[in-house]
Amino acid sequence: MRWVSWVVCALVVLTAAPRAFAQDFDILRGALPVGPALFTNWTGLYVGGQWGYSDANANFTNSTQAPIAYVLRDTAIENVSDPSALPVLGNADTTAMSYGGFVGYNSNWQNMVLSFEVNFNHATASLSAPSTPIARSALSDGKGNTYTVGISATGTMTNLNYVVLRGRAGLILGNFLPYGFIGPAVGVANVNVNAAVQGSCDAGSSAGCAGFAFFANAGGDSALLYGGAIGAGLDYAVTQNLFLRGEWEYLRFAEFDDITIAVSTVRLGAGFRF
Repeated sequence: MRWVSWVVCALVVLTAAPRAFAQDFDILRGALPVGPALFTNWTGLYVGGQWGYSDANANFTNSTQAPIAYVLRDTAIENVSDPSALPVLGNADTTAMSYGGFVGYNSNWQNMVLSFEVNFNHATASLSAPSTPIARSALSDGKGNTYTVGISATGTMTNLNYVVLRGRAGLILGNFLPYGFIGPAVGVANVNVNAAVQGSCDAGSSAGCAGFAFFANAGGDSALLYGGAIGAGLDYAVTQNLFLRGEWEYLRFAEFDDITIAVSTVRLGAGFRF
């Protein structure tokens, strides 16, 4: 009967074993509860400062046309020969330092961060448009008189300050927060265009032909500019409250007196979260 006892014992062990092994491997089937994912908390108000390197561009190519056409509006020579259409100024480009600050508010949504930020910058760029004085002969006033008309001009932009109202969206990756942003921009700058138009009578003109000289300008100091900006960056949480920032921004203003201004900037910054 000893062998019968061994068989009974074996059956008991084989019956109980699957349950024991099942309990050991329950963790592989997800039976044990898993805690919620943990993300760096970026929620709250933050402020900071920044320093950058900007490439500023201003296109003055068409900026002399309207003011010259205005001062020549009552002359036959403008109606017949359209000297205001002659291009004098070109495209100005320069690089310079910039600096500013920012203030915003972050809101965590799981592993995403949505933000609203006000970003201020001052660009030290000083732009001066390349100028090519132009003279054209045999322009008629419609009365048998011909002129040589000369046009010269200068175009400058200085002291650019602007504010961008940003909407940001970022993805939390450990202590890193890569983000993108877009928003409207408002700027103030000294934008000035000054042009001179002179005409002299060519040989063969009538005795009553008289030369002329007109001066025209456009733009002005503290000109108000409107536009928009897009960009991307990366915030890094050094501590619970301190973070570092690196980003790229492209800003473009709408045409102002036929002048188009754009600024591309790379910058570094640091901020404090409350």
